[in-house]
Amino acid sequence: MAERVEAWWARRQWSKGVDVPYAIGAYREAWAAFPALIRQYHPDLNGGIALSQVPPAADVLLLWQCDSGHRFAATPTEQRLRPGRERRRSAWCPECSELASPTRVPALPMRESVDAPPVSATGVLRPRRPKKSPPLCDKTPDLPPGAAFVSSCAPRPASAVEDRLRADLFARLALTEGLNAVRVTRPFFQHREIWPDLVLSELRIAVEYDSIGRHGLEHVGRREQADRRKDRALRAVGWEVVRVRTGKLEPLGPHDLQLATWNRAALDRLIEAFRGIRGPLLVDAYSR
Repeated sequence: MAERVEAWWARRQWSKGVDVPYAIGAYREAWAAFPALIRQYHPDLNGGIALSQVPPAADVLLLWQCDSGHRFAATPTEQRLRPGRERRRSAWCPECSELASPTRVPALPMRESVDAPPVSATGVLRPRRPKKSPPLCDKTPDLPPGAAFVSSCAPRPASAVEDRLRADLFARLALTEGLNAVRVTRPFFQHREIWPDLVLSELRIAVEYDSIGRHGLEHVGRREQADRRKDRALRAVGWEVVRVRTGKLEPLGPHDLQLATWNRAALDRLIEAFRGIRGPLLVDAYSR
């Protein structure tokens, strides 16, 4: 898993036993083919480390800034493999990419004549029929709002880190495993259920693991707005949400955690967040 540049640099200092594991200019030729990325990179945003000190294949999250001033986190490999391969003339950023993709309006076929609008017998124009909303999924069981259950519609876990988080958490807390959905009152994308990454029914806490993904598009822009809708729907039925935000993703809620990587210390912070929400007496009662 990619780590922040400060942690990556400190680990390299320790492994190599020197203060400067990579000299300035060591990878200048490797980055010379990507002038747009050189322009996007700013050492002051990355702990004072120059881009020529970063191996192009390093698994490290760097902070980039596009020409419009948008900042985003991505690894060197992700940046070098953006659409267009070699970034010689154009530079990519998630916000600019979204703004550059306007909603396409299909062109209607031309007609030789135009019919008059429908008129009723009284001479009054008839209103157009409103568009029908997509039907709601009928697989959600008839449960009270806020009830946790096993949904056949829920997607499978999306990452290995999420699986590890789940295993570590249930190894520390004796909570009901296997639940993957919460019944809500307001429809969420044609469902009356929401699928958190982890469902802790005894604590009524939902845990979400968020990363920017391989292409830097996950949980940003419109997807961030969907995350906020999801959190509001869960809180409306008495649940609380804790998001584990990695990379440069900012917290969305009061209990969210910003982590560079998942480890034992991160697990301790997550359980401490549970104590802050439900109280240590309740949370510690489920400790193994």
